[in-house]
Amino acid sequence: MELLYHWASDVELDILTRTRVETLRAANGLPDAADLSEVERQSRAYYRRALAEGTHAALLVLDGEQVVGTGGVTFFEVMPTCCNPSGKKAYLMNLYTAPAYRRRGIARHVLELLVEACRERNVTVISLEATAMGRPLYERFGFLPMENEMELPFPPAP
Repeated sequence: MELLYHWASDVELDILTRTRVETLRAANGLPDAADLSEVERQSRAYYRRALAEGTHAALLVLDGEQVVGTGGVTFFEVMPTCCNPSGKKAYLMNLYTAPAYRRRGIARHVLELLVEACRERNVTVISLEATAMGRPLYERFGFLPMENEMELPFPPAP
């Protein structure tokens, strides 16, 4: 098995958008019939903008022409804090491996490459949302559960 780990560019918007929707379906247990057209539209716009700005990096794992794994990281900055004096943060997302390719170290290697990209940008805090399946990998890597963060979700604007 000769896999290629490839940093995506804006010429791969279709692939990035498709794999984003596939990842969301898998992570949320959604059927193929679930309408994610708005998520798809917004994801395409996000990738176009964020890749151009350099605030997002996306990794594709290819077996020939087939995408068998993905991962992404968004870079941002917040006010400096005692725990994060630089204010540089990153958010990992879209870590996914096709079922037939699991248990081969692909997700681990994607995670290593994403974390290295964060180090290269002097990021000092990385966060993510973990599924039950992904949590053991992240814990082995050294990620810790967050205790003090909260979230206030807003409904989408009409």
